[in-house]
Amino acid sequence: MTVHHTHTDKRIDEQRTSTDASAAEAHHNHNNRHGAATTARQWQVLSQLQRNRWVGTTHIYEQLKLAGFDISLRTVQRDLNALSKRFPIEKNNANPQGWRWRDDAPLHSLPHMNLSQAVAFNMVEANLTQLLPPVILDELFPWFDLARRQLKNSKVTHSWIDRVRIEPATQPLIAPHIDLESKDNLYHALFYQLQVKACYTRSNKNEASEYTLNPIAIIQRGVIIYLLATRTDDPEAIIRTFALHRFDSVEILESPAQTPEDFQLDTYLEAGSMGFSHPLFGELPERGKNTAIELQFTKQAGKSLTESKLSDDQVVTVNDDDTLTIKTTVNLTSQLVWWLRGFGSGLLNAHPELLYRAVLDNSANNATDNKPD
Repeated sequence: MTVHHTHTDKRIDEQRTSTDASAAEAHHNHNNRHGAATTARQWQVLSQLQRNRWVGTTHIYEQLKLAGFDISLRTVQRDLNALSKRFPIEKNNANPQGWRWRDDAPLHSLPHMNLSQAVAFNMVEANLTQLLPPVILDELFPWFDLARRQLKNSKVTHSWIDRVRIEPATQPLIAPHIDLESKDNLYHALFYQLQVKACYTRSNKNEASEYTLNPIAIIQRGVIIYLLATRTDDPEAIIRTFALHRFDSVEILESPAQTPEDFQLDTYLEAGSMGFSHPLFGELPERGKNTAIELQFTKQAGKSLTESKLSDDQVVTVNDDDTLTIKTTVNLTSQLVWWLRGFGSGLLNAHPELLYRAVLDNSANNATDNKPD
């Protein structure tokens, strides 16, 4: 018997075929999305594990919830059991159960980052990139990017990063423009301990001068970044400060930089060298380093110093007239003078007398013996 197909039958068959294909495609897309979501979730599970420390399943579950995964604790447990068949991870018999990477796990091949690490990298990028050399920044940029993506949909972004800031204690200033090529070359030379040839415009000059420098250290003071260096044309090898924004150009040399013998950056800073010396203190022994001083404040003005000390040996006395006397040992610098002027009439007196004269002497307002070159 011959069966004759009508046009209606053909249309029905075509519609059925089209419907089946659409359903198959939808099923395929669903599986793809489901598979991608599972992969992303399981990667997050692996990123929570450590090598030498057991991590509980509840902790992993809580971290994934913070990262935006809508899952159950049971799903995390199933993931861990499934992952243990393909990755070198192990569990203990404790209650609650803990997981970790096995001692022989090749962790160096896993680009893992948990939320705590992502927060740390995010804060490093926000606050320390100005002080890191290019050779290190180049290696960190992928991690900064990974941290941003890790935190993009995380509740941690709102519960911590959006609630933490660093505010300057002084009037905020806009950082001066720094020639990026000069900065990168200086940091490179400092990192590899090489000399540089630099065109630098000193603060009291209008034209740049050329120097060959031995980079020693980088210091950020407020919004200004300084290079500590010695000049090769200086037989005394005096350590000088150079503001990075005054470099016009920097060329890296092949010759090794010479650092003064026994130089220690912490010792240099503790001596008050970056506070810049004041001309009135030049007649004092060692230009006023480690000098015992006595300050008298109104009670309100001196209140902050009862909580934040000037030095470990500070002693505060409340006087009968409701004023405060503070005895302490500090380096006499221009920075100290500027800081004391900020108290205005709240500072009633200061000893030695030379210190109080410097505070009251506005003619020496901008004078220092050790200004940046």
